[in-house]
Amino acid sequence: MKKNEGTADRVIRVILGFILIYIGAIQMDLSGVLAYIVVLVGIILLITGTTGFCGLYTVIGINTLKKKTD
Repeated sequence: MKKNEGTADRVIRVILGFILIYIGAIQMDLSGVLAYIVVLVGIILLITGTTGFCGLYTVIGINTLKKKTD
């Protein structure tokens, strides 16, 4: 898997991932299924942010990783 996420993209994903997991954990008692979905999306964002690879970006053809100029 080639990395296809730039630094800013990765940082945003990790921050949003933590926020969504936190929100989902707080709302777990109130809304059940929706809270699990929010936590799942947060986990996916954390994984893609830490690995630097997004499968959806590959399908769509997006690459936010800066190319090095030699």
